[in-house]
Amino acid sequence: MDNRMVLITLTGPDKPGIIASVTGQIAEAGARIRDIEQTVTHTLLSLSVLIDFASGDADGKPLIKELLFLAKELGLDLDFQVIGEAEYRRKTTRHAYVVTIMGGEVNAKALARVSRILADHQVNIERITKLTQGQLRCVEFLITAPPELDVKRLTRKLLHAATSLGVDIAVQKESLYRRAKRLVVMDMDSTLIQIEVIDELARLAGVGAEVAEITERAMNGELDFQEALRARVALLKGLEASALEQVYRTIPFTPGAKTLVRILKRLGFKTAVISGGFKFFTDRLKEELGLDYAYANQLEIIDGIVTGGVVGPIIDGARKAQLLEEIAAGEGITLDQVIAIGDGANDLPMLGKAGLGIAFNAKARVREQADTHINQQSLDSILFLLGLSEREMEEIGG
Repeated sequence: MDNRMVLITLTGPDKPGIIASVTGQIAEAGARIRDIEQTVTHTLLSLSVLIDFASGDADGKPLIKELLFLAKELGLDLDFQVIGEAEYRRKTTRHAYVVTIMGGEVNAKALARVSRILADHQVNIERITKLTQGQLRCVEFLITAPPELDVKRLTRKLLHAATSLGVDIAVQKESLYRRAKRLVVMDMDSTLIQIEVIDELARLAGVGAEVAEITERAMNGELDFQEALRARVALLKGLEASALEQVYRTIPFTPGAKTLVRILKRLGFKTAVISGGFKFFTDRLKEELGLDYAYANQLEIIDGIVTGGVVGPIIDGARKAQLLEEIAAGEGITLDQVIAIGDGANDLPMLGKAGLGIAFNAKARVREQADTHINQQSLDSILFLLGLSEREMEEIGG
């Protein structure tokens, strides 16, 4: 074998003791394990072991023969191939990424299209993991790519395909930071909750149509956020402060929002809501959900009446990004360990600061500019991007 490496692959029915028997045989032969991986799909095992010999003059043929006998005893099929050192080194210098595909159904057509795009870019799929139970609704590809790959170009192609396939696709660098996220920062309106609070207040004030139009233009980035907020708040002048409590009592949470926060807290994450809306609501959400931080604008209320003004500096897109940085620094968390979630143009700065910025059911302009965007009914689908499976979510969420 000229001290080349040998890749041994065993497949067949899974049962206890296979790893012990195979590695024991390798140890007796004095071989060294360079790589090992096992997967079990239903009851079918696939075990791959890459070995070489510490001694340059060692002959691997007796070991292969012994493993062939062992495989027969275990009811497994065995295959092997010789791998050169140069080929091994080329393989280990490739960069790893994770591609997450999710939707109401991830069907064969979607898998075929995505895998074809990856192959056309010389990207190899190393592992496929199903993250949902029952029907295939979320699958994760671990891929390796050549160092010269234009990842942004590949991502754009995948996102374009995702639109026609009716699924969401996210591409992340596979690294320690993907698995070590520690802070999640969320927008409030149309993200953590399903409404725009200011639109609901405007409806009670009898100026719903005027305010909703300004809100839509602001969230699409057609208007300066500070200018738009002041214009909308001015229209609320004369509204009784009791209307705020009335709106809060009927707030519809985004499906999965409470589950997301509960699981994040149990995993030790810090959580924050940073909103261009109003402090009255974010303070109550912080208390109800057990969030660690809450920031928003302060409506001016005098003698129980909304004056039409805002107290203090306005939290716009730039301020959201700044607050995200301040929270992370205060907690000793790097920006790579931060997830930011939002839907409007004023969320783009904080999405860009975070290690993972997610446009959730976002406006068109935001989807175009965000690196990751998903259109799912449930906010807890964000957890798939951390590699959590549905079974693990159920276990952690209780």
